[in-house]
Amino acid sequence: MAGEPQADCLFCKIVAGNIPATVVRETETTFAFRDINPQAPTHVLVIPRVHYSDASSLAAAEPAVAADLLRVAGEIAAEEKIDGHGYRIVFNTGAGAGQTVFHAHAHVLGGRGLQWPPG
Repeated sequence: MAGEPQADCLFCKIVAGNIPATVVRETETTFAFRDINPQAPTHVLVIPRVHYSDASSLAAAEPAVAADLLRVAGEIAAEEKIDGHGYRIVFNTGAGAGQTVFHAHAHVLGGRGLQWPPG
């Protein structure tokens, strides 16, 4: 069921403490940790504690949690001191866009020049 932890979800397992992660921040609604394959000097994943397959599903079902996720992403950018030079918040949605874990999550990327178009 949407919103409930999924036994086969990597990120649900990380939130539950069953898989280790380098935790950056925890809130009542979000969990943030360093990406194990960073694409920039700062690469932090911010995920909701509730399970939704993508950002659109999360926003439709729990807009307050989606807003918390974005707020926390911005706060992490400030804590990582990348907010002054620019940073990117990325939501990949679907396999064709590069989503590999189907639990909504934002990538907070910065600390180097980020070209456009991405990817």
